[in-house]
Amino acid sequence: MLRHRLAVVLVTALAPAVWGTTYLVTTELLPPHRPLLAAVLRCLPAGLLLIALTRRLPQGTWWWRALILGALNIGAFQALLFIAAYRLPGGIAATVGAVQPLITAGLSAAVLGDRLTLRTVLSGIAGVAGVSLLVLRAGAKLDALGLAAALGGAVVMAVGVVLSKRWVSPAPLLATTGWQLTAGGLLLVPATLLTEGAPPTHYTAANLLGYAYLCLIGAAVTYALWFRGLRALTPTSVSFLALLSPVVATVIGWLALGQDLSPLQAFGALVVLGSLVVAQTRRPGTTGPSAPVARSAAAPPVREHA
Repeated sequence: MLRHRLAVVLVTALAPAVWGTTYLVTTELLPPHRPLLAAVLRCLPAGLLLIALTRRLPQGTWWWRALILGALNIGAFQALLFIAAYRLPGGIAATVGAVQPLITAGLSAAVLGDRLTLRTVLSGIAGVAGVSLLVLRAGAKLDALGLAAALGGAVVMAVGVVLSKRWVSPAPLLATTGWQLTAGGLLLVPATLLTEGAPPTHYTAANLLGYAYLCLIGAAVTYALWFRGLRALTPTSVSFLALLSPVVATVIGWLALGQDLSPLQAFGALVVLGSLVVAQTRRPGTTGPSAPVARSAAAPPVREHA
C-alpha cells in the first residue's frame, strides 16, 4: 500500500517538475511577449487531441462541470498567472503562489471533510518560506493588482483542485483531461485576442518546437498525470507537489542559462523539498485526509445521467 502510494506521488510529481521547464522553453524558443498565446496553443490543441483520441464528450452535468473545472484549473489560472507575471517580479509572484497548498488544505477541510493538521499547516508555511528564499530578490517592487492576481491564481487553482476531487468523472481520465484543457483553452482565446492582438503569421522552427513541447508534454501528458494523482491522493498532497515547479525552474536556470545559485537559494530549495516530504508522509496507523480509498468506499460517486 505504501509502496503503491509512493509510486503515485512520484509519477504525479513529474507534472509540476515538467511545468518548471516552461520558463526555459518560453524564453529560449517562443516569440517574446506572447504568454497568453503560449497558454492557448499549449492547452487548446492538447485538449482537442485527447478528445479525438478518446472519442468521448461530456454528458449530463459534466457539460457545465467540465467548463467550471477547465476555467478554474486552466483558463482563469493561466490568465491570472499572466497578469501577475507582468506586474510583479517573478520571485514575488512565485512566493504568493506558494500559499496554494495552505488554501487547498483549508478548502479540503471545509468541502471534503479532510482533517487539517498542524503538520500540514507547518509544512505549508515552510514551503512558502523555502520558495521565498529560492526566488525572492531584495528590492523587489510590489503592485496591488499584481499581488491580487497572484493570490487569485492560487485561490482558483486550489478551488479547481478540490472540486476535481469532489466531482469524480465517470469518463476515462484522458477524456476528462481533454474536456478541461479544451474548455480552458477556449476561454483563453478572447483574452488573448484582446490583450495580445492577432497571433504572428510567421513561426520559426524553434517556435514550433517550443509550442509542440508545451502542448504534448507540458499539457496533454502532464495534466493527465496531475488529474490521475488527484484521483488517488488528497488535494492537499497533490498541491504540495506544485512547489516543485520553482525548484526545477531555478535549477534549470542555473544549469542551462548560467544563472547564479547562492547558498541561500540552495537552502531554500532544501526547505521546499523537506516540506514536500513531510506533507506526503503521515504517522503510522493514522487515517486522515490521505485515505482516499476509505473515503470513496464510504461515499460512492453519484451516478450521472446522460
